[in-house]
Amino acid sequence: MRSLWKSTLVEAKLFLREPFATFFTLAFPLMMLFIFGSIYGNEPTDFFAGRGSVDVSVPRYMAMIIASVGMLSIAISLSVYRESGVLRRYQATPLRPRTILASTVLVNLAMTLLGVMLLIVAAKVVYGLRFDGNPFAVLAGFVLGALSLFSLGFVIAGLAPTARVAQVVGMVIFYPMLFLSGAGFPSEAFPDSLRAFSKYLPLTHVVTLLEGLWFGDALGAHTVEMAVLAGILIIGVIVSTRTFRWE
Repeated sequence: MRSLWKSTLVEAKLFLREPFATFFTLAFPLMMLFIFGSIYGNEPTDFFAGRGSVDVSVPRYMAMIIASVGMLSIAISLSVYRESGVLRRYQATPLRPRTILASTVLVNLAMTLLGVMLLIVAAKVVYGLRFDGNPFAVLAGFVLGALSLFSLGFVIAGLAPTARVAQVVGMVIFYPMLFLSGAGFPSEAFPDSLRAFSKYLPLTHVVTLLEGLWFGDALGAHTVEMAVLAGILIIGVIVSTRTFRWE
């Protein structure tokens, strides 16, 4: 437990020193909120089934934060650690791979939660954000979605031969999902064919789960999304533990 605590502190310092991860986790969602909030406001509209633009966007931006941390921050940072020799130095310590993986998950989960809280507070103060769900259900959906996409980030880091490759792969996966899942742009404007295709994207299930819980759905109403995300998490954990490399 002591080694996990120390490893977590080190990982937190490394995260805060990385401007790329900090920007996409804490600043970029706020930029999206204020840009589109200033354009569309938060008045109820038929386009969003009687809800405001900000009310609908916040749970979707939460999913966007999760995806950016998983596909970009985790995948790139672990690859950089391995390429720069950080993991090799860890190997000389009593730390085990699972301790490093656990500390990475804890730090990134905490930073993701911080980004989400900043987003919610800003949306509430500036635009009068409405919330109709159960906070504990939303938190459960958030944790499941985060761990699921984080596991994909670990898979990318384990399979990518270099940090540059991990960055390219992460972006190739992240940006199409961002545009096609409804996390970055309203899925209400998608044609039926694109909406059907988006169901095959992991991020779409995170968006659907968080949005449904945000507006008052019970967890039982989203068994499909939870099953898909749980399956991704299990497979991701198995693959990432087998592909973890010190150098």
